[in-house]
Amino acid sequence: MKELFSILCTVLGGLGIFLLGMKHLSEGLQATVGGSLRKFMSHATGHRIYGVGTGIVSTIIVQSSSIITVMLVGFVSMALMTLPQAFSVLIGANIGTTATVWIMAFAPKPQFLGLGGVALGGILYFFFRGERVHNFGLTLMGLGLVFLGLFFMGDAMSGLKPTPEMIATGRVTASQQRILDFFSSLEASTFLGAVKVAFFSMLLTAVIQSSAATILIAMTLATTGLISYQVAVAVLFGANVGTTATGWIAAIGGTADAKRTALSHTLSNIVGSVVLMPLFFVFFVNIGRWIFPDVITVCGDGVWMTSHMKPIAVTDTIFAICRGLIFFPVVRPFMSLIEKLVKQPENEKPHLSALKVGAKASPVIACDQALTEVIFMRESNLDLLDCARKVLAGESDDKVETHIVHREDILDNVQREVTEFLGAIMSKRLAYDVAERAQRLLRFTDELESVSDEAAAVLKAVKRLRKQNQRMSDVSRQLLLSVHDRVVAFARRVTPWIRSPRPAVDIRMVQNESKNIHEFIRDCRRTQLGRVGPEDPGSSIRVLAELDIINAYERIRSYYLNIAETVAGGKR
Repeated sequence: MKELFSILCTVLGGLGIFLLGMKHLSEGLQATVGGSLRKFMSHATGHRIYGVGTGIVSTIIVQSSSIITVMLVGFVSMALMTLPQAFSVLIGANIGTTATVWIMAFAPKPQFLGLGGVALGGILYFFFRGERVHNFGLTLMGLGLVFLGLFFMGDAMSGLKPTPEMIATGRVTASQQRILDFFSSLEASTFLGAVKVAFFSMLLTAVIQSSAATILIAMTLATTGLISYQVAVAVLFGANVGTTATGWIAAIGGTADAKRTALSHTLSNIVGSVVLMPLFFVFFVNIGRWIFPDVITVCGDGVWMTSHMKPIAVTDTIFAICRGLIFFPVVRPFMSLIEKLVKQPENEKPHLSALKVGAKASPVIACDQALTEVIFMRESNLDLLDCARKVLAGESDDKVETHIVHREDILDNVQREVTEFLGAIMSKRLAYDVAERAQRLLRFTDELESVSDEAAAVLKAVKRLRKQNQRMSDVSRQLLLSVHDRVVAFARRVTPWIRSPRPAVDIRMVQNESKNIHEFIRDCRRTQLGRVGPEDPGSSIRVLAELDIINAYERIRSYYLNIAETVAGGKR
């Protein structure tokens, strides 16, 4: 029993090391090429063939189809990519994700590659300076951990199977016999047995969210002889369905298009597996062995049989290509079906806080999603300021004033969601430019939410005058409108820079313009104070409200100046 416990701990520990390695490998690659990958994916999808190629290349780069799925959900949510384009990329991602299995299948002596990767990566990460060097070191450490995890799992699993001498002499323990009975129950010699194995592998992959891990475990078990080659091939059919669970996690609370992307991925993989299942025995069980017959590799002091590793790797790739060929000619009709299955609600708007789980897998796309909310806040504030002008000019009605109050509440919620959303992704290791961008977006949301508060403050001041039966003079009204127009003109000049990552900003000129507006507002404040007099008993109440309005616009000016300085890199 103690020996069995030791073996199981080694297997589970090896799986943990493998998954940790995949995480570090993906994070290191994303930190290195995340921004370039995002641009590559968003511009290389003009044709279905380009989309498939984009998916293959992108998935090979980040070594995770789950990351690509999360990015696609974000792209579609932001209308940077159409649903058919995203599905074309998904077809390629299903093919590109098999690269991980190829690397493991063809790697000699995984324990030495693993130790070497961890050693070299650790040296680069801990003893050298520079963000790129650190990211490359993290990538190497992740790759090394992947190899080490695979080695530990394979070494432990080889100890699970009793030797022929142990069986002949009856020295098989009860625990070992139970293990043999369990793996013997996983048979794929019949069609129903293959379907059961595929279903089991689908559930396992959905839990660990890595089809590569499931397939590599099956390859290792087949190599050690605990399961048959047919069972390992059947695992491919289920693992490629289970891996689509990540897309659903990313789409929870997202737009209809995000859910359509996740559904298209899941449904296409299910249909592909079902359609190709009848070819399981006549084609897929044989094609890998035909291409790689009876290959043996010496590993250490023993013999590491790779006759199952390479055949399964090539079978996995062929299986992915066959699924892609089924859907490639019918992308648009298939997308029409998906659109009918998932209806588009009216006035739908994504909720960032519900996308935190999926977006943490890809900080680059998460910043793009947060930017859409910041742009919404920017446009909403300009709309609120236009409404505030109507209030000052006496041209507003109940609808306009209710809109100001309602929109200000919405922007409070948006700021909270963006803050929670970016806070979740900033807990990860981020490339410097991504972390800087996330901080900049947080600053934007804070300033823009404050602008909405001041627009509501203008409305409250005017309402206070109405309640006290006070009326602005025409001179005061024109003065306040002049203040409004100058501040809003400044806002409209500054806010377009929010969308651009590194706009050309002459910050000194902007600061001088802001200073001129500040001096103009100061003069207006003095002018209004001079209107208080004994000949007008209500002047003090009226001027106090008008000063509150002027002060609100002074703060709005400062908020937009802060935005400009943040864009220019002068503030954090």
